[in-house]
Amino acid sequence: MRNNLLIPVYDLTECHQQEEPLKGFSIARYRSKGYIAELQRPHRHAGYSIMLILSGKLTHYIDFQQYTVVAPALMFLSPDLVHQHGAEADFESITIAFDKEFLMTEAQHMVMCWECMFNHSVLEVTEQQMKEMLVFTQVIQQEYRKNGILREPIIRSVLNAMIMASSRIPSQDTAFMQTDNVQSRMVRQFKELSDVHFRDKTQVAHYADMMYVTPGHLNDTIKSTIGRSPKQIIDEKRIMEAKRLLFWGEHTVKEIAYQLNFEDDAYFNRFFKKHTGHTPALFQKTIREKYN
Repeated sequence: MRNNLLIPVYDLTECHQQEEPLKGFSIARYRSKGYIAELQRPHRHAGYSIMLILSGKLTHYIDFQQYTVVAPALMFLSPDLVHQHGAEADFESITIAFDKEFLMTEAQHMVMCWECMFNHSVLEVTEQQMKEMLVFTQVIQQEYRKNGILREPIIRSVLNAMIMASSRIPSQDTAFMQTDNVQSRMVRQFKELSDVHFRDKTQVAHYADMMYVTPGHLNDTIKSTIGRSPKQIIDEKRIMEAKRLLFWGEHTVKEIAYQLNFEDDAYFNRFFKKHTGHTPALFQKTIREKYN
């Protein structure tokens, strides 16, 4: 159901807890026939999740984009993504759910912009690469079930290792995360800042000031590292949030323009049409007809 406040948010770490729960973490095996019905409707997760698609295939909708995921594959989902599983899905998976506080910072020092892994939602893998990932999940599952001494730090360390290992799987979009250098650190810092401030800080100069670099240097570094300019990334975030509000909320176009720091609704209309090819009103009508 749409509402004026929130897109539905589900905390997967509370769905499959052991008798001795582990705060901020869970791991579970899913089969599509027993899948949680609420997850077949658009929603967000409270934390991060990694899905290992072991067999079968599913249709997954992520922020209004359709993906057909065929096993073996990995899926990385961050808290901001609005997504849903198609009702016709026929698959088996292992899903690891955790919050940022559980993972802490160990992986952040080893994998530049580890959170960027969760912006590239679907990662195709080979059978051998999946076997390597399952080595990590087997250790995690064993520790999770037996509730032994040092359970939490062991699981955390293995989860960190799993994320680091997955960052080595060849991918054009994630190759930069394997490098610990000034450029990679700048990408990570810009991503973290833009995730928080894209609504109210819409110019590259705003981020350059916060990062103590010139706008030109920030632009050149981001573009040469990930192939898109900082301004493109900021605008993409604003457009995506506008789409979410248009679909889920009962906000007027003027209210959305204000929330996203546009001068007025006329400018917002032009901006939205430039980036999507549709006016906000037409997008809202089309997307609601598609998903309702």
